[in-house]
Amino acid sequence: MAVNMYYSSESSDSENTAENFSLDFSYLMLDTDSLVVHLRNSIREQHLQQKCESPRTSRRKGGDRRRGGRGRDEEGPESEGSMDSIHDTVTKKLLLQHNMLLSLPFEITRFSSLLSLDLSNNNLTHVNDFLLQLPELQSLYLQNNNLADDGLPKELYTLTKLRELNLSGNKLTRVLPQLCEVAGLRYLYLGGNEITEILPEIKALQSLQVLHLGGNLLETVPDELGELHQLAALILCDNRLRSLPRVISNLTRLRSLLLHKNNLCCLPVCIVKLRGLTELSLRDNPLVTRFVNSCAREIMYNTPSLLELAARVIKLKKLPYTSEDLPRNLVYYLSSGQRCVNPKCKGMYFTSCVEHIKFVDFCGMYRLPLMHYLCSSRCSSKTPDYYRAQSESDSEEDEPAARMKRVLLG
Repeated sequence: MAVNMYYSSESSDSENTAENFSLDFSYLMLDTDSLVVHLRNSIREQHLQQKCESPRTSRRKGGDRRRGGRGRDEEGPESEGSMDSIHDTVTKKLLLQHNMLLSLPFEITRFSSLLSLDLSNNNLTHVNDFLLQLPELQSLYLQNNNLADDGLPKELYTLTKLRELNLSGNKLTRVLPQLCEVAGLRYLYLGGNEITEILPEIKALQSLQVLHLGGNLLETVPDELGELHQLAALILCDNRLRSLPRVISNLTRLRSLLLHKNNLCCLPVCIVKLRGLTELSLRDNPLVTRFVNSCAREIMYNTPSLLELAARVIKLKKLPYTSEDLPRNLVYYLSSGQRCVNPKCKGMYFTSCVEHIKFVDFCGMYRLPLMHYLCSSRCSSKTPDYYRAQSESDSEEDEPAARMKRVLLG
């Protein structure tokens, strides 16, 4: 299953370094046995090339000649056994995507300086412990395979330099405990799985900057998510979320929050504290559906009844009346009137109003969806210009937030 990336990470630490030292076996439709042959041949060729480029003085040592022996370059071809002990210390990036691999061959351990390994779009059901013998590994791409919860090594924490891990498009049902032990992770992609649970242990990933959990089966997210203080992008789209925890406001470095295609009916008011947020996606949620429907109702706005029009005039003109002047039901009706939320409008409404959800202005930034009840559709276009939403802890001395670049509703 192919998985689209809603948020692209920054260039990994290894990308620039590995650019000139890549070994590309992608799109060759190799199975594991065929890959073994290719890897061995590559190591052999590299070894021979290094020998040819080594200083010639290394083969002119007198000891071999005086004993009648041969220099290293005069020796015959190395045996297969001797070649098995040779490591590739040059290749930094190994591309194996879009093949037919069912498992990882042992020969992968001979690339001891590898920084980036791409095994995406294969048929892997298990990644064995050979992977743990790549101590320099920084980026590991395993998206679009068949990995289940038991498909990864238990001791991933030994990869102390791992910074980026992509497991999107597999068959995971939870955020695995061993993932939470890779303390140096900055980018973790788990989209397009079958994840129903985020373990509280995720709070250990204190270096995490991008967390992609879109396209799963999440109904809730734990409060511990609010402890990922370095998080810049949180992708929770295409799940089953009904609400967000209030601790989301602790993610003060968050720039991108993608929540579309969930079951959200509201957002926590404390979300206004996310001053650095520049992208908020909410389309295909009940909250936004109500927003769209309210817009449609504005277009099809029904004229208030004569009773309501009369009541509005009485209230607007402040015409005096007593309970002795009017029947009890009309007195009660007049007492049920509500002021229009538009501060530039002095009108009132009773039973006929415009229910309208809009993102109200917060420090120059459209963020918080609130329900507006307006006396007529003519008020709706004016409301965002005058309405200000502030949390209880905000003050006039607070610095204005950066303007939001994208609010995605549809």
